[in-house]
Amino acid sequence: MAPPQRPGPGRRLHAHRQEAEASFLNTGRILEECYLQGGVDQEERSKTELKISTALSRLYQRQRRPLEALAQCERSLQLLGDRGDPGETCSVYRDMAAIEESRGSLDRAVEHLTKAHAIAVSQSPGGLDRAHIAHKLAVVHSSAAGPRHNESAALYFEESLDVYRDAAGTQDPTFLTAQDDYCRFLLIDGQMERCVEVQKASLAPKRYVFGEWSAEVADSIQLIGGVQMTQGLIRPAHRTLRKCLEIQNIIFGPQHKKTKATQKTVDMLARAPEVVNRQLRRSTAVS
Repeated sequence: MAPPQRPGPGRRLHAHRQEAEASFLNTGRILEECYLQGGVDQEERSKTELKISTALSRLYQRQRRPLEALAQCERSLQLLGDRGDPGETCSVYRDMAAIEESRGSLDRAVEHLTKAHAIAVSQSPGGLDRAHIAHKLAVVHSSAAGPRHNESAALYFEESLDVYRDAAGTQDPTFLTAQDDYCRFLLIDGQMERCVEVQKASLAPKRYVFGEWSAEVADSIQLIGGVQMTQGLIRPAHRTLRKCLEIQNIIFGPQHKKTKATQKTVDMLARAPEVVNRQLRRSTAVS
């Protein structure tokens, strides 16, 4: 007789999440009984209910049950009310935005993030929460279609970078990440020269934070080279991408897919007349 098969990791995880949901719901029922019997007061009841609704919302998010997750967020907002902690209210709106974004409801995500942003600005105008939310608003706006979203994305990117710069400094990874996202937006928006300008400015802090031979530096150099190639600047692009290839060979190795792709581009550029003629002139000058 064959031994019984053990459930796979996916089934075990599903079972654990079902147990967690049942546990949270049961805790809520016990809490209500205690409240009715005078075991806990209204304030303690509300605090515990808030913890349960927050936990259930995040559990439902992991289970990909967005409508139920949103319902728990709405419950959390009711419990917080007008006198709730602003930081907790802000956190709920951010959770709701993440749920709506995962559903593809970008306008609803923007709506929730805008509410969170207003709270962050009122509570700590120069704080990192404001920078984080402005950065997220910029990314969501840049993912949506239409000139209105592009204008908003640009404004929120600039705001997030300004606050990150003042609160954390230009060498902080959060600033550099936001800067990279801003560059991707500029690229999509057709602002290539501005994109290259920002990327070139980011190289020195990235070398300081991540090191000369790092993926972050290689990615920036590759982006600059790609823009140069798009603009028809073949010789500068060849020179830039050779530097990128040098770094990728060291950190990834020659067989990595990124290295191979860059090598292919460098080889293609090396056959361009501008590059060939330049190399011939240099060879003639040396001889």
